[in-house]
Amino acid sequence: MNADTPEQKVVDILKQNRIDIAATLPCDRIKALLPLIARNIKTLPLTREENGAGICAGVYLGWGRPVMVIQSTGIGNMINALLSLNLTYRIPLPIITSWRGVYKESIEAQWQLGRRLPEILAASGIKFTIIESLKEIERLDEAIKESFNNSHPHVILMSPAIWEGSTCEIPEPMDICSRNIELVFSVTIKKPVLTRYEAIRTIVETIDEDEDIIVSNLGIPSKELFEIRDRELNFYMLGSMGLVSSIGLGLAINQKRHVYVIDGDGSLLMNPNALISIGEYPTTNLTIISIDNASYGSTGNQETCTQSLIDLELLAKASGINDTVKAHSQDDLSEALRRKAQFIHVIVKPVNAKCKEIPFSANEIKKRFMRALKE
Repeated sequence: MNADTPEQKVVDILKQNRIDIAATLPCDRIKALLPLIARNIKTLPLTREENGAGICAGVYLGWGRPVMVIQSTGIGNMINALLSLNLTYRIPLPIITSWRGVYKESIEAQWQLGRRLPEILAASGIKFTIIESLKEIERLDEAIKESFNNSHPHVILMSPAIWEGSTCEIPEPMDICSRNIELVFSVTIKKPVLTRYEAIRTIVETIDEDEDIIVSNLGIPSKELFEIRDRELNFYMLGSMGLVSSIGLGLAINQKRHVYVIDGDGSLLMNPNALISIGEYPTTNLTIISIDNASYGSTGNQETCTQSLIDLELLAKASGINDTVKAHSQDDLSEALRRKAQFIHVIVKPVNAKCKEIPFSANEIKKRFMRALKE
């Protein structure tokens, strides 16, 4: 029944381009396309578009070929990630976009962004292709190839006119799962004794130096890691705050080495969607190390809400991450690392070490990391 539908043509093009993971968010105009993709390609439903950019970057760094399939409004949520992550590190990402606000659009709130989107993409230096009818569907194949061949994101704006008259099946919605939920959580946050520098040194001294991956948060944490021990299997973030755990998840999904993510309280609070995705798609080769100094350490130590309110371990548990632990000392941290806990909440002082700049460009960081990963 789906053989000659426009939705099937899209899936066929994705398969021909060896797409192995699709990260998706819904749109009414592609309600038949999304389940068809999920039946043919490994699919990760998202809760936020920018989080998907991070996951897909991790998939690509692990030598995968991802695609995103979203509504055009989501481009507005991920412009910074596409510039600071994909364009900066030269990471390809084809983004199939249901283009709202233009063709037969009755929702007024869609008009402003939808009608300006080509100009916004052009001004941002992001490559894009417009497909207005089924006759132009082969342009999707060209756009995907262009993205991977030139190592940058490519947005494909697909008009709702493409899907008109389609006979592609739309599955019936599913009821919420019946289940019991029980959470017992009692913990004491003690006065910190470690600095972040000491915590990162403990991580470096505990992991398998020749095999394990470290993905490090932007700013001072990456500089501290570089100074303690630079290695090609370190992936240093230079921007895109909030996406380091998302990248770690993408890497863990697409290759077998163990991935240790050095994240922080400010970044996780900016993108708690990363924890939701990690809880929804658990892997045995991913450890999130949330180094919590209750401050935005790289911007002047402004206070975050973990100082007196939010507990990040509890947030992880609420996101579906079961194996969590809190660490106040080097021994606590070493033990949690050795048993490869899923989420380690490390309490540290709001102190920054004075470190030199990382002497590599983003593209150099990416290239040497991917080269080491393949060896």
